[in-house]
Amino acid sequence: MSDLALYLGVAVIGYFAGSRLRHAAGIIRWTGRLQNAAIVVLIFTMGTRMGANRQVIENLNSIGLYALIMTVFIMAFSAAAITLARKIMGVDRQGNLKGPSKGVCQGASADAEAAVFETFGEETAKPEEKKLDAMTVIIMACVVLGLAFGCFVAGRLFTDPDTFDAFAGQVITAGLCTLLFFVGFDMGVDGTVIRHLREVGLRVLVYPFVIMAGTLAGALVCVLFLPVSIREALAIGAGFGWYSFAPGIIMEKGLVMASAISFMHNILREYISVLIIPLVAKKVGYLEAMALPACSSMDVCLPIIERSTRADIAMYSFISGVIQSMAVPVLVPLVLG
Repeated sequence: MSDLALYLGVAVIGYFAGSRLRHAAGIIRWTGRLQNAAIVVLIFTMGTRMGANRQVIENLNSIGLYALIMTVFIMAFSAAAITLARKIMGVDRQGNLKGPSKGVCQGASADAEAAVFETFGEETAKPEEKKLDAMTVIIMACVVLGLAFGCFVAGRLFTDPDTFDAFAGQVITAGLCTLLFFVGFDMGVDGTVIRHLREVGLRVLVYPFVIMAGTLAGALVCVLFLPVSIREALAIGAGFGWYSFAPGIIMEKGLVMASAISFMHNILREYISVLIIPLVAKKVGYLEAMALPACSSMDVCLPIIERSTRADIAMYSFISGVIQSMAVPVLVPLVLG
């Protein structure tokens, strides 16, 4: 909870700072560059930490395969559940309420649309395909290079694994705070987030529960062809991407295999989300992209979601991640009994 309070506080500070500079010309250009630089450092450090973890490297065979299969099904079912829910609620692929006016949201005036366009500039309002594809390649390269660095170099630089893990954790925390500040900053500069929340209302609270339902449904399907029980599958799914917490609870129940799969699955869900969020946002939908990372939608993946969608979708993403994080300590022990 202390990390949650820290991240929320940093984002709020960024929002108020951005709201003070709402009319500053070209402000988004340099904040975007800083966000991209911070994402590169963060993803590389995460890859290094994963590559330096012997448990992760040693479990990249059969357990890794089971985890990968579960991750694919869980993410697919989560996205499908969001697609069904948004269609029922009358929300389009960009997360806007459907209506007679095709604007930033239903009922938005032409002046409001022009203001948003002017705020973000022509470059970010029009063709983002090339930027998103380039960012995906950069992220993938950072993951691969980070894994290689962690596996072959980190052990020589840090003789004590715990020291390296603590150092990497501090870098990741600093990177997350930097990114979340600028996510909040962009929301403040945008100035339309509150209007969007009023427009959507309580719908924003529906999304995390739909994502959780889709996650658990995807985990249950995996019982049909993987060597896991219903209880184990639900416990793995109920981790919602929180790899530092859920596997420990499962391990305490003596379910070593399920704990290892949970650990790998939660890591894979985060990393695969990092790679495909831009593509899913462009080809499938903004809300579907938000559904992919589960808990990580409030921290690690939030800046990527914000860069791939809009500031108000980032707000939904943060709220969704918070609710799912709060559900993990309740659902995992509840499922295991």
